[in-house]
Amino acid sequence: MTGARLSSPSAARNSQAIAQALAGLLPQGARVLEIASGTGEHALACVAARPDLTWTPSDPDAASRASADDWAREADGRIAPALAIDVTSPGWERGLDAPDAVFCANMIHIAPWQAAEGLFDGASQLLGPGGAVHLYGPFREGEATAPSNLDFDASLKARDPRWGVRERTEVEALAARCGFAPAGRIAMPANNLLLSFAREAGA
Repeated sequence: MTGARLSSPSAARNSQAIAQALAGLLPQGARVLEIASGTGEHALACVAARPDLTWTPSDPDAASRASADDWAREADGRIAPALAIDVTSPGWERGLDAPDAVFCANMIHIAPWQAAEGLFDGASQLLGPGGAVHLYGPFREGEATAPSNLDFDASLKARDPRWGVRERTEVEALAARCGFAPAGRIAMPANNLLLSFAREAGA
């Protein structure tokens, strides 16, 4: 590890699976805005799997942005400098170039629900018809919820009652209010999901 570079054990475990799944979802030459990038390891894995992508990481935390920029040095210019974005701040999307997709991993369960609302609200302003939001992480699915995710939900709420593993139907309802329709559900390792939401024309 060098310079400002940080490493996340969870990113080390899941970045390759995420990269492979996203590789089949993103259009050729897609411009991707990543929300809550953390260390920046997902960005590097994704552009390695799809060299045609242009990836912009973001995070409200300065140390995370510095780490993402350090990892990006290995990407031959395909990862832009990390942006300071906090999706709980209204209007966070103003002044940004429109991406083709917004990606967010492991954020909405360790943040207040307002973060999910801000994510979709801002994405609705940024993305045109055919654009998509891709969310990775644990989700509850009613009676079909994995026991490990129920335990994780309880542990999160014990740490902060505003946190918790989100019910997939509640995320879909939020997305619909912001003009997005469910566009895919991919089962991922360790009882995680990659959920996709497409921006509807005229929304």
